[in-house]
Amino acid sequence: MMKRFSLASLSSYGVGWSANRRIALVTISLTVLLALAATIAVVTGRDNRGQRAQTGAPSSSSSPSSAPKDQKPGASTGSVPKPPQLAEPVAYAKATAKMLWSYDTRDTSRDQQLAGMRAWLTKESKYADWTSVTAQVPDPVLWSRMADNDQHAKATVAEGHFPSAFKTALAEDPSAITKAYIYVVTVNGKQTIRWRQGGGGAEERAVTLAVQCRPGHDCRLAAVAPSVTQ
Repeated sequence: MMKRFSLASLSSYGVGWSANRRIALVTISLTVLLALAATIAVVTGRDNRGQRAQTGAPSSSSSPSSAPKDQKPGASTGSVPKPPQLAEPVAYAKATAKMLWSYDTRDTSRDQQLAGMRAWLTKESKYADWTSVTAQVPDPVLWSRMADNDQHAKATVAEGHFPSAFKTALAEDPSAITKAYIYVVTVNGKQTIRWRQGGGGAEERAVTLAVQCRPGHDCRLAAVAPSVTQ
C-alpha cells in the first residue's frame, strides 16, 4: 500500500512521545500564545477599552460580522481560499483551521500554497509568526511526491473555543488585550485525505491559533501552535 503523507500531521512532531510529554508540549505552546496575547499586550487605547472590555472576550455565537463572504482562490494561490471577511475571533480561527487542513497538490504548487496561506497572516510584523505557518507545509521534495500521487485533503470543523487558561488571563486583566487584540482559539475538526487509485483516510484534528482581531478590521492569523491529535 502506498504511504500516505499528511500535510497537517507533518508539523505534529512528537507523535511517538509519552502522553505526559505531549501534554507538556501543548501546555508550553499555549503559554507562549498567552504571553503573546495577554502578557505582552500592555494597557493602551483607553478609548477602545469600552468596545471590548464589557465581556472580556467576544462571543463565539453567530452575528452579521461572523458570516463569511464567498472568497474564491486566485491563479497565484491555487486552491487555497482567500481569507474571509470576519471580525469575530472564533469564527475566523475555525475558517483558518479548515484552510490549514485542506490542500490539493493536483492543481496547487507548494509556492502557491504558501502564497495563499500568507494572505491569512496579519500584516503587523511585530505579531506575525510566519515560521509557525510555513511549518504546516511539507518541504519541496515531499510536496512533489504528494503531487505525483495526486494527494489532496478536505477538512470539516466541529467547533472552536477560547481555552480556559486564556479566558482566565483575560478576565484577570481585560485591558491587556487592547494593544495587540490577539485572541487564543482552539479548533477541533477532521481531515479527510485522498490520493490516486482510490486511496484515502481520515483523522481527527485539533490546533490552537493566535488570531488578531482589531476593532473595525477583519481578523487575521498571528501564529499556529503545534497540532495535536485528540
